[in-house]
Amino acid sequence: MNNMRMLAEEEENDDGTEVTWEDQQRINTFSKLNTRLRSIEERLEELRQEKEALDDLSTELELTDEDESVLYKIGESFLHLPQPRAMMKRLEKDQAVLSAQVLDLSAGAEQCEKEMKELKVTLYARFGRAINLDE
Repeated sequence: MNNMRMLAEEEENDDGTEVTWEDQQRINTFSKLNTRLRSIEERLEELRQEKEALDDLSTELELTDEDESVLYKIGESFLHLPQPRAMMKRLEKDQAVLSAQVLDLSAGAEQCEKEMKELKVTLYARFGRAINLDE
């Protein structure tokens, strides 16, 4: 069975709309922002998992004796550190760095989303249904 129907005028692609150089620049910018946003979201997920691991580590370190030495990963190496030093200096520093990175990336994601929203308004106003900017 062949389901053919006439498209309503508003459903047709308006081939009469010329894509100007400025339009193409806006489309390219939107694409770059979308790619950057996806990359930021992936990195944020990695950092959230890392933060969760640090929170778990903090709980574990609180349960160890202060006289014990613990293995703490710094870069690609594990070092024996006294429990108070691992807890107070390294762990707190690592958590602060991680929190700062999350804040930075979140601000970057918000900026991308804001710029993308502005471009969507402009491009949809110009091209209507002839352009798809949704995922």
